[in-house]
Amino acid sequence: MLDRATRTARSARRLGIVAVWAATFAWAWGYILVKWSSLDGLHFAMFRLWTGAVISCIVLVGTGRRLSREAFRACALGGVFFAADIGLGFTAIKHTTIADVAVIGALAPVAIAIISARRLHEHIEGRDWVLVGISFVGVAVVAIASSGVPSWSPFGDLLAACGIATWSAYWFFSRHVRERADPIVYFACVMLAAALVMTPTAFLLAGIPSWPSSRDWFAIAGVALVPGFVGHTLVIWSHRHVESWLSALITQCTPVITVTLAWVLLGETLPPLAIVGGAIVIVATGLVLVAAARRDGRADLDEAAERVS
Repeated sequence: MLDRATRTARSARRLGIVAVWAATFAWAWGYILVKWSSLDGLHFAMFRLWTGAVISCIVLVGTGRRLSREAFRACALGGVFFAADIGLGFTAIKHTTIADVAVIGALAPVAIAIISARRLHEHIEGRDWVLVGISFVGVAVVAIASSGVPSWSPFGDLLAACGIATWSAYWFFSRHVRERADPIVYFACVMLAAALVMTPTAFLLAGIPSWPSSRDWFAIAGVALVPGFVGHTLVIWSHRHVESWLSALITQCTPVITVTLAWVLLGETLPPLAIVGGAIVIVATGLVLVAAARRDGRADLDEAAERVS
């Protein structure tokens, strides 16, 4: 019975890693769509959050779930952190380059990995620490090599740096609440709370917005559905099965994918050195995943040998 439970847990962990990878690719589209839209960052965030709230409520009803007052109270703080994070991130991307926002944002997974090791008592091998550092260096190479785009500004970089704290806070709060909340219910609470926080903030700091164009609505719906609902629901579900440091390291590949998409779709330059940096990130992250898979495989073999003996 114990062996079956152990195998089930390992299977769920592997599926959780796949979910984090899928979310990583989904999140990579977020900055592209925001940059493509003509809305400013705060107004885009406001419309995106209300669209996300509508999508989440539709999914709630469609799956037979209900949103209680107690659940909303328990999860609402996550919405405050989330609203702050996307407000900072969307505004930053309107003031500086995608590459700069990407590399600064890549500091958040590193911070999560360090805090996880210290506070959550998650074990990280010495080799994995080295690979974490190498992976971040690769992200830095991508951003530095792509930073020749003239739309850079220190204000945008500062906003992106503030986003490190808000994203880390949202990440750990989600992991804590996920132990007792359904992922779809939790994300619906986050969307509603974030929309309620962002609306007066956007009106106060950016004024009353004009009605979005069809192009803007396409970008808003795309961000709300793909990086928003799909990406975040997958990661929220994975929190129960994947260590914070490992899932954070996987998401560190998001900037590489984003910069590549910006090169292909928005015409932002991608020098050869950026390609080298992207390869460093992918290889370093892959080595960590391979090492983790091998450790699981050895454990499975040991259990099989014990059963045979």
